[in-house]
Amino acid sequence: MSDNQGPLWEVFIQTKPGLPHKHAGSLHAYDADMALKNARALYTRRAEGTAIWVVLSENIHAIQEEGNSDYFEPATDKIYRHPTFYELPEGIKHM
Repeated sequence: MSDNQGPLWEVFIQTKPGLPHKHAGSLHAYDADMALKNARALYTRRAEGTAIWVVLSENIHAIQEEGNSDYFEPATDKIYRHPTFYELPEGIKHM
């Protein structure tokens, strides 16, 4: 039995200009134009978004922490990434 739904696409929605895109879900479509139209119909029916990205699922590469803990270890040789040695000006309570 063959699958005739088309490839799987991941949908990312930006809710307001300047905010990051967030994963909204997945859908099947034959091309990017169809994926965009279907994403708009499925995920922004009530004007929830200002921008839509669709990406073929096969083009997303990821790594999980499980079994790769060294990959997620912080770089201890770059102390400037954690500015714990800076003096905070008076009046600043949270940073």
